[in-house]
Amino acid sequence: MKHEPLILIISAPSGAGKTTIANKILKDDPDIKQTVSYTTRTPRTGEKNGREYFFISDEDFKKKIENKEFLEWEENFGKYYGTLKKQAEDILAGGKDVLLSIDVKGGKTVKAAYPASVSVFIMPPSVEALETRLTGRNTEKNEEIRRRLKEAEREIKAAEEYDYLLVNEDLDKAVAELKTIIKTERTNRKNA
Repeated sequence: MKHEPLILIISAPSGAGKTTIANKILKDDPDIKQTVSYTTRTPRTGEKNGREYFFISDEDFKKKIENKEFLEWEENFGKYYGTLKKQAEDILAGGKDVLLSIDVKGGKTVKAAYPASVSVFIMPPSVEALETRLTGRNTEKNEEIRRRLKEAEREIKAAEEYDYLLVNEDLDKAVAELKTIIKTERTNRKNA
């Protein structure tokens, strides 16, 4: 008997490795599909519309808000980010688990709407390591990095509200721990 599909929320401060961990899980587990968020920010080098994000205008994003199309949406650093409700529902209806790689505010919104969802917070090994990772990406200016570090402090305080906490000091270990969490939650749902 297959388990009831689960909603897996993954949140982390920018630079903690959330995207890398999520991509490894998605590559190794065909029963999990990720939603592709919408954003009003401009694409970074190498990003492709529809793969990392759907890049849309502020006006189009606000229309989707008015039409209540988002499962969750937030404004961060002056840009909008959101997950379409229909996209998540379609994945669940297809019998797959849905992975939402979203920020803390979005995670709270989804958890409130879907209390049975499973939330995992990925913690960097230290604030210094986080700063090193953000600087090493070479995708933001110093002012943006400082803003992200300040936001990270706020997000880390919310970690205690999550069902699980992972420290990403070693990538392979963090991925293995997340796989164990997923397996445990699937087993619990199968036996429920």
